[in-house]
Amino acid sequence: MRAIRHVLIAVPAHDEAELLPRCIASIGAARQPAQRAGMSVDVVIVLDDCTDDSAAQVKSSRVEGLRVEHIRANSVGAARAHGIRRGLAASMAPPEATWIACTDADSEVPPNWIISQVALANRGADLVIGTVRPDPTDLSAEQIVAWQATRNLDHPNGHVHGANLGMRAQSYLAAGGFGRDRVHEDVNLVARIRALPAITVVASAEADVLTSGRRDARAPDGYARYLHRDLLRETREPVL
Repeated sequence: MRAIRHVLIAVPAHDEAELLPRCIASIGAARQPAQRAGMSVDVVIVLDDCTDDSAAQVKSSRVEGLRVEHIRANSVGAARAHGIRRGLAASMAPPEATWIACTDADSEVPPNWIISQVALANRGADLVIGTVRPDPTDLSAEQIVAWQATRNLDHPNGHVHGANLGMRAQSYLAAGGFGRDRVHEDVNLVARIRALPAITVVASAEADVLTSGRRDARAPDGYARYLHRDLLRETREPVL
């Protein structure tokens, strides 16, 4: 298995002017140690049917080398797929030496996010399923307690989140990439990658991603629905 020498980060955004600057700044910070380790890192921001100031926020960012794409699909799956397709087309690195790292515009990645995923890849991982934690400022005290009660913070839970997901480009392409799903595009892709022969999947809690816990979700039936509808129900209902 070839060592990773190029990383492609794709970020879908739909009306994320408020949170997008935080996301971009965190990616910029995570890119620095990866570049010092000799990797090239490309970042593609896909603005999908945005009607707010998301484009201006990207333009005013102090992070250099961002590629911006505009589409009107109103689909997080289509936005991720578009960004990855454009990024791979612009790269000279072969798919077997390229790592695709995915996060969301309402999320903040830690400084070790890229190097953690790549280290796992270089030890044999084809797919890395990372963990996320909701922004506590978006939750009530009861929700915070409930979330903590359902999570072992020392171990990965293996839940699939597009906000913290990574894969070798060769595996991504073999699985057909992201579909045009408006929700669960991450879960569906992971299922297809898992079905490929000789695939190594690693669940990791080495680099938690902070993600929004807001109520006004951009994707239907996504993480916001879980936090604000299913989480308390999960902890309140008795186990039979």
